[in-house]
Amino acid sequence: MSNHPVFNRLEQGLNRIIVGQSTLIQQILIALLAGGHIILEGVPGTGKTLLVKVLAQLIEADFRRIQLTPDVLPSDITGMNIFDLNSRNFTLKKGPVFTEVLLADEINRTPPKTQAALLEAMEEMQVTLDGESLPLPDLFWVIATENPLEFEGTYPLPEAQLDRFLFKLVVDYPDQAAEKQMLLNRQAGFAARRLDIARLKSVVTVSEILEARQAVKEVKVSEAIIDYLLALVRASRQHPDLALGASPRATGAWLQTSQASAWLSGRDFVTPDDVKAVAAPLLRHRLILKPEAMLDGLQIDAAIASIINKVSVPR
Repeated sequence: MSNHPVFNRLEQGLNRIIVGQSTLIQQILIALLAGGHIILEGVPGTGKTLLVKVLAQLIEADFRRIQLTPDVLPSDITGMNIFDLNSRNFTLKKGPVFTEVLLADEINRTPPKTQAALLEAMEEMQVTLDGESLPLPDLFWVIATENPLEFEGTYPLPEAQLDRFLFKLVVDYPDQAAEKQMLLNRQAGFAARRLDIARLKSVVTVSEILEARQAVKEVKVSEAIIDYLLALVRASRQHPDLALGASPRATGAWLQTSQASAWLSGRDFVTPDDVKAVAAPLLRHRLILKPEAMLDGLQIDAAIASIINKVSVPR
């Protein structure tokens, strides 16, 4: 639970609607504080889209959703200049990317060219249309969803593009108690398609989020923690079951998300537990298993756990 009143209200609001996903919600808040984009992976019906919709309502921010399909074009995301016959001038029609919180539903179902247009906007924080660079909002935050079960008609993101996402979060099935509560909520009148009747009110503004991001950057990181982090990164690059370890970009992101974890816990310094808490969501889409390790049935999260267990924690 967050020790900051504003983010505590945000966390409570999410937990009230999204039952049984408290760890996932905390990881989303860490990504929000660190200013990084997210991939949400889960089978259909686990509440990925609902989670983002609820989050958008609790944040006083502009929200747009794109349902990505094989026929979506880059211009459907970025927008285009349209010629007006009456004024004889081109008028800019901005695409859904010009928002503060963007839900990109089923990102792996749209072709590489369209994926690249979205990922370029995420990286550059701007869109170039007909040679003109147009800045995106300061908050600009993308949450992309994908279904791990469907392979036919999908376009998996290349490793270099996956690296632009801060976290990859896995939405698991709720436990029995949480699923029972979901049924009780539905029996009491809650409907995922009618969030208006849930009477959700925004609890945090964009300016408060941006101020919190600045505060996160001031969280102290000791040299011992930096050495610990670097040892973990080296261990990932030397791991016998991995063909690709953590990149320098991942190292910087690991430090930043560890600071966000500490700040969310009400501390102004990073501990080894903060570093370990963000390891799996930060690394699972960046590390690549060797083919023989995959044939042996090794899962990427198990490889990450072995890296954490291998490196001594600083005293």
